[in-house]
Parts: sequence; structure tokens; C-alpha cells
Amino acid sequence: MTQAELRLCSLLLQEHFGEIVEKVGNSLLRTGPRPLRLLVGDTGLLPDQVKKALCVLIQHNLVRYEVQPRGSVEYEARSERILRILRYPRYIYTAKTLYGDPGELLVEELLLHGHLPMSSAVARVANRLTETMEDGKTMDYSEVSNTFVRLADTHFIQRCPTAPESPRNTKAPPPPAPTLAIAEKDMYTVPRLSLHGKGKRRHSCDEDEEREHKAKKQKQEGGNSETPPDDGIYWQVNLERFHQHFRDQALVSAVASRMDQTSSEVVRTMLRMSEVTTASGASHTQPLSSNEIFRALPAGYNIGKQVLDQYLALLADDPLEFVGKSGDSGGGTYSVNLHKALVSLATATLESIVEERFGSRCARIFRLLLRKKHLEQKQVEDFAMIPAKEAKDMLYRMLSENLVSLQEIPKTPDHAPSRTFYLYTVNVMAAARMLLHRCYKSVANLMERRQHEMRENKRLLEKSQRVEAILASMQATGAEAAQLHEVEEMITGPERQQLENLKRNVNKIDASENQVDETIFVLESFIESTMKRP
Repeated sequence: MTQAELRLCSLLLQEHFGEIVEKVGNSLLRTGPRPLRLLVGDTGLLPDQVKKALCVLIQHNLVRYEVQPRGSVEYEARSERILRILRYPRYIYTAKTLYGDPGELLVEELLLHGHLPMSSAVARVANRLTETMEDGKTMDYSEVSNTFVRLADTHFIQRCPTAPESPRNTKAPPPPAPTLAIAEKDMYTVPRLSLHGKGKRRHSCDEDEEREHKAKKQKQEGGNSETPPDDGIYWQVNLERFHQHFRDQALVSAVASRMDQTSSEVVRTMLRMSEVTTASGASHTQPLSSNEIFRALPAGYNIGKQVLDQYLALLADDPLEFVGKSGDSGGGTYSVNLHKALVSLATATLESIVEERFGSRCARIFRLLLRKKHLEQKQVEDFAMIPAKEAKDMLYRMLSENLVSLQEIPKTPDHAPSRTFYLYTVNVMAAARMLLHRCYKSVANLMERRQHEMRENKRLLEKSQRVEAILASMQATGAEAAQLHEVEEMITGPERQQLENLKRNVNKIDASENQVDETIFVLESFIESTMKRP
């Protein structure tokens, strides 16, 4: 694990879970799998604090545990899962665009709590949606429940593995830690629940305190509230399925920019037909016949069968080979080559970065090396039509940044420079890894910058929050406009301007984080796909 990844993981844990959890997570990331005893010694925290931090990390799937042969339990941090926290806003926004407000809030609640039972998630979301509605209107549980079922049917959420029930009559001691497992057929099976009810609005503080007091009293008296029907069945967000959706979206937009909208719609239809049947790490989608694709096209696209066949032939003949023809049955069977699509997306990202950093002439040389694989310096000058001095300077600049590599091919065993060919080439995998490392570094810098901005303006932010709270309570009691205006003037003109600048800067940093994460996603997907290939 690189220093940049470690730093970013620490910042993410600190921002989302606080200092104690960050300390425990950082210790596991640095040292690898460890038992609780060593973890307590390394962090210098109380055993109870470490246990609670581990509970939080396990709840959010950021740490896994394993029982060792001697009976001890070791905990291991999942760095790749911690880095996914960076993509949470994108998961939530995708759920909103696909399934509306209930889908957005369901995914947000599941990400916020790590995992939840269906009944609890539906009740929470219904309450939150009711609060945003006008007085007198409420959100029905059944509507949120239907969205939950749709999310499970399309595999965006899945059931958490559970511990198998041990027989009660056995006298064997329980294992040090339960082994969690779930059958694949049950992962997306939603329990049949009859959730009846409507969302509730939050009550005033006094009513809340009174209700809590009653609940505590009932608990002390031994009164037990009835257990929910889906008790023990927990759900979590299926991040792999979201990644599959992001990859498909990137592929469709790439086809649209290269060809036209209709071609991209044909590819979108093919991906949609095979999105649930294709495994997340597969290099190809399931083969589909031309007739099947024609029947599945959206209603708005009035293109004939003959025109569709022409589009499919055009896509299959394209040099990028996004779509490949795999047979002639049913009017021809076609599949999307996901690996080649990811290679093209990663290569385009590298080209774009070279052009931004070194200019269009460097990008021309870079594209030339990608196409020709190996070239001598003289050949680069001739093919790129760039003067020798400039070409040499550009190649050395890219070489120093590890975007281009130099390969020596000696004519004789003594490796004499005068009798050796020096060929320039692009190792796409190595360049992608190097840029991914830089992206992690960039995101960590952006997060630190945002934290610095917030610290610098902490006093002003607290004052602004106090004024907003006073205004909200005065509006609730029906205060006059003059009184409200008087409270608003507690924040002076220069302070208001400072707050506007802070808001603008933080928004810019957030947008930059999301843009860098898009590049991280493309590079990670390409590296993962290449590593899985035989």
C-alpha cells in the first residue's frame, strides 16, 4: 500500500468517523492483520474504545476478521473499501436519477449505517420524506417499500451474510467469531413484509424527552416491544453493481462522442439487457441476437430492423472494437467487449492528461507511440513531423514523468551504446498505476485544503449557525419582519462576503474531488480488468 493511499484512507476515516476510529483503522492499514491485544498496545487507546471502533468499522465493511488456527481472531483493514467512501455522493446521486427521492434516501441511509433491516430503512426514509412535505401530507411506507424492492431486483442493494444458526442441544463451546455466509440465490430475495404506515414528523424537544423517558421506563419494567418481522435480515449497498453502472455510462458516452446518439442507444440497450446476467469482472457481455436487441430498443427510437443491422455492423467494424460479432444465428449475435472498452477509456484518459500537461505536440508523440508500440527517436521525429530538437526534449520530459519508457535492444552481448537500439514505448499499465497514485495524492491534498478553509473560518461559521437557529425559532413563533431583519444584521456585510467566498471555495473543492474520482474510477477499472485477464 502506497503512502498516498494510506494518507487518503486516514483522512477519509477521520472525516467520517472521528479520531478514535481513524487511529484504529490507521494502525491496521500500516501493520496488516492484528489481534485485539496488539491493536490496543499499538494505538494506546482503552480496550473498550478499540472494541467500539472495530464494531463501527466492521458495521461499515471497512474491516474483516478471521479466526486463526490457534483460536485467536485477527482484524484486517480493507483499504480498497475505505477508498470507496470517496464515491458515496456519486452512489447517492445515481440512485436519485434512477429511482427518485426514495431511492436516493434508501441508499444514503444504508451507506450511513453500514447495513440496516428493510423495515427500519423504509421507516427512516418515509419519516425523512414526510418532513420535507407540506403540512397534512405524509409519505406512505408502501411507496418506499416498492422502491426498495426495485433496488434489490436490479442488484443495487443486497443482503448481508449471516451467521448460521447453531443447534441448541450441542454442548460444544461457541467459536471465537461467527463465520458469515449467504447463498447466492438469497442475496437479492426481499422478505415478504406487509409494511403499513405513514411517515412521522419530528416532535418538539420536550415531547422527544418525554417519549424517551417512557421507553426507558418500559424497558426497565421488562416490557418488550415486538420484534420486526425481518429481524436479523440486514441489507447493504452493492458497490460493484454501481461500478458496473458507472462503467456502462462511460462506455455509452464514449460511443456517443465517437459516432452518434443512435449508436450509443444501441450499445445502451445491449448493456441494459445483460446488466444483471453479466458478472462484474467479465470481459464480455452475454451474446445477444440482432432480433433480441431490436425488440428491446426503447419505444422512442423508431429505427427499422435493417437500419439496426447497419448500426451493429458499423459498431463491429469500428477499430476500437467496443462491439464484437460472435455468430450469425438470429440475424447475427453481438456482445460488448468490456475489457477493450476499458482499455480505450484508460488510454483516452492518459492522452488527455499528457495534452493538458505537456501540450498538443507531446500528445501527438504519445498517440504515435501507442499506435506503433516501439519507435526509435529518429522514427518519432519523422512520423510526428516535429523537429529533432523539440522531439528529443518532449520525449525526455515524458520519460522523466514515467509516461514513456525506454527499451534497450543490444546487437551484441556487451551492450555497447553504439551497437544498441533504443526504442521508446508506452507501458499503459505502469502509466495508469503512476497516475492513479497521483490522483490519490490530489484528493488527499483537496481534502486537507477544505479542512484548512473550515478551520480558518470556524468562528464565523459558528456565528452564522447561531443566527440561523435564532431566525428559525423566531419564524416558528411568528415574529415580525422588523425583528427578523434585526437578527439578520448581526452578521455584518464583510462577514457575509467572507461566508460567500468560503462557500464558493468549498463547492469548488468538492467538485474537484468528484472529477478526480471519475479519473480514479476509469484507471482502477482498467487495472482491475487487466489483472483478471489470463
